[in-house]
Formats: sequence, C-alpha cells, structure tokens
Amino acid sequence: MHKTILVAITDLFFYTKARDALRQPDYQLEKARVQQDILDKAVSTGPGAIILNMNDLTLDAFQALETLKADPRVKAIPTLAFANHEEVETWNRAKALGVTKIVSRNEFSARTRELVEEVINGHVVMP
Repeated sequence: MHKTILVAITDLFFYTKARDALRQPDYQLEKARVQQDILDKAVSTGPGAIILNMNDLTLDAFQALETLKADPRVKAIPTLAFANHEEVETWNRAKALGVTKIVSRNEFSARTRELVEEVINGHVVMP
C-alpha cells in the first residue's frame, strides 16, 4: 500500500506527528505550504487523504474545505481534520463543509496513523 497524503499543517509539532506516524514506504507525504498548494497538490497528486489543521494560522482550513468540496476533481478525497476540542463552532462548521472526520488535537497526536487509515478505508463514524 503506497498512498500519498496531502498534509496542510504548518505547525511544526503537528506536522512532525504526522510525518512520524505516516512513514515510507506505506505513505508519501506531500506538504501544502501556502493556500494555493492545497488545491493544486490535491489535483496533481491525487492523494489518498488530506489532513487539515482547523486551527492553522497560516493556512485557512475552512477556505480549503470549501475549495476542495466545490471542485469535482477532488471533492471525493477524504479529509481528516483536527481542532481544539473546546471550539464547538469550528467543529460544526467543518462538518457542515463536508469534512470526512474531525478529531481533537490530542486524539490526532495519539492516533494519527489509525485515523488516516479510517478515512482512507471509509470506516468513519461521525457523531
């Protein structure tokens, strides 16, 4: 299984968590460094999943979700998002925009690989 994962995380702590959990040869990480990268790399690499940090200060994850879900070329790519668990509005907005799964930052850190595999394999139960 060789899957590309598009990682839209500029926070070094969470990016490192994702990188360490999603090691080659199973996964190839493609990093989005600027907003336009998210759509461009989603189209060019056809990733197995996209990871979004809803609290990212550099990349607007809400805008990214809107853009991805509006584009027929990439709207079916599963998205895994994480956010501060106290931010109910963030969670509700992400769900409304069609995120495949959203979890707390702690859960993302603890279960990165399992969560990615859940969204890729379609075993997602949203509360």
